[in-house]
Amino acid sequence: MIAPLHRCFASFRRLAIVLLCSLSILLVLAADSPRQTIVKAMVEEDDDKKLALVNSLIGLGDDDLKKLLTAWKEDAVYIYKAEGDGSPKIPVLLAEEKDAEGKQAATHVLDGQPLKGADGKPLSITAADFETAEHGSKLRGAMKAVLDMLALASPDREKRIQAINTLGMAQDAEKLAPLRTLQKNEKDAKVKRALTEAIALIQLTDSDARTQASAAETLGKMGSIPSRDFLTAVEKESKAPEVVAAAKAAQKRIATHITAVNFWGTAFRGLSLGSVLLVVALGLAITFGLMGVINMAHGEVMAVGAYATYIVQNIFGAGLALAPFGIPINLPGLNPSGTPSDFYFIVALPIAFLSAALVGIALERGIIRFLYRRPLESLLATWGVSLVLQQLFRMIFGANNVQVYSPNFLSGNWTVGDVILGWNRVFVIGFAILIVVGTHLALTRTSLGLLIRAVMQNRQMAACMGVKTERVNMLTFGLGSGLAGLAGAFLSQIGNVGPSLGQSYIVDCFMTVVVGGVGNIIGTVISALGIGLADQSLQQLLGNPVLGKILVLGGIILFLQWKPAGLFVTKNRSLEG
Repeated sequence: MIAPLHRCFASFRRLAIVLLCSLSILLVLAADSPRQTIVKAMVEEDDDKKLALVNSLIGLGDDDLKKLLTAWKEDAVYIYKAEGDGSPKIPVLLAEEKDAEGKQAATHVLDGQPLKGADGKPLSITAADFETAEHGSKLRGAMKAVLDMLALASPDREKRIQAINTLGMAQDAEKLAPLRTLQKNEKDAKVKRALTEAIALIQLTDSDARTQASAAETLGKMGSIPSRDFLTAVEKESKAPEVVAAAKAAQKRIATHITAVNFWGTAFRGLSLGSVLLVVALGLAITFGLMGVINMAHGEVMAVGAYATYIVQNIFGAGLALAPFGIPINLPGLNPSGTPSDFYFIVALPIAFLSAALVGIALERGIIRFLYRRPLESLLATWGVSLVLQQLFRMIFGANNVQVYSPNFLSGNWTVGDVILGWNRVFVIGFAILIVVGTHLALTRTSLGLLIRAVMQNRQMAACMGVKTERVNMLTFGLGSGLAGLAGAFLSQIGNVGPSLGQSYIVDCFMTVVVGGVGNIIGTVISALGIGLADQSLQQLLGNPVLGKILVLGGIILFLQWKPAGLFVTKNRSLEG
């Protein structure tokens, strides 16, 4: 009875000693910076201790680790030792340039300071006179593990998630312990989800059937799309029935999740496409719908807003050199750096509106006011104006497209349940809502809106009541053209700006306005969103964008055969009775 107790006590004592020694080592290492630990490892002669020191760096995010470990692996670290038996070993890095004697300036790995001699002056040494820091295959493997895990400690969340996903896809069982440690300490929900997914992917390769089945179940509950191929492989290769069943169940749940992602992704793309059509067509809904003017130059007025955005961008940058009609014009740039340069787009919006509105007013005063109630002549005249404007764009800005860069706050995307929501598309949806609300308020809550509605309903009666109909026509056309300029400013964020930008959207504009009902803004909103959703849904179902657009156009033709006046018929008081 006494002997077993004695053996238990001895075992407990040995275990306590081991734990205390390990704790003391950890405390010593914790007191050292990553750079100090690397220096200790470089001069350590015992291979096991050298390996332990390098392994202790796993999971740290110091910026120096990558540079120093890479230099060590590439034999760029030299061990300097002054003459004399008691001189310490000093790891140094050598400068690339050599002096006349072939020597190179040396700096301490520890602090980056120049290596100095006994006289306090910087030393230059010959690389051939000193040995490089030793590293074997095991040590290089440990260095690779440190570098692989380096991004996991990055302050940038996206970099951490990318590194975690890479480790999960590699299915390296040696990375399982560090990932679990990170999972315990991680606070960010998205990073924790990525860690859970990576750990489950690695556990799919475990020899234990229960662990594999549990990992498959976890991936299924998460709806992990990247794990489908791994689950398929496990389903084919595993001989354990519970693992195969868990893999099949996970595949079904992931397939259901993918269906939901496709549905909501298609709905979002359709909504954003409809918003683009709405922004583009809203100005035409005023000039064509309310005023009855077939303006074939509407697309070029949009291009005016897009080019105005391009000019503002360059003024906020390095400037812009133009040569219209051979006359050199240099626009100086403000050259702001960082965040202020992103504000160019906010400044460009009102400028795009005003520049397009002025072009529209000039077009109305110069040509269109002589062609009211003459739709064929106005169509031909504005078509000619569109050709003239396109040629002016080529002469001023060149025949090639110009690039308008998106500000940082419109770049990137927002992911919700694997549905990717691009910031630029989110912006156009919100932008379209603001324009519709603003236009509605302008037409129903302002004196100008009251005059516009009076003139559009009965021009003669409004004139008899003292309304200056010509001025109202001018301002109405300017409002519609200004909205087209805003549309051009946004379109510059999702594609290149060129002389033929307007021709890409003019047909869609008229199609949206006619389907919604000529002169009806609410009809234009419903028409734009409906056409956008139908277009994206058909493209998703058919897998052919061209065929999807053909079917949408065919559907619109059939709809207009059924309801020629569109969704909503606008009544005019002059036609009543």
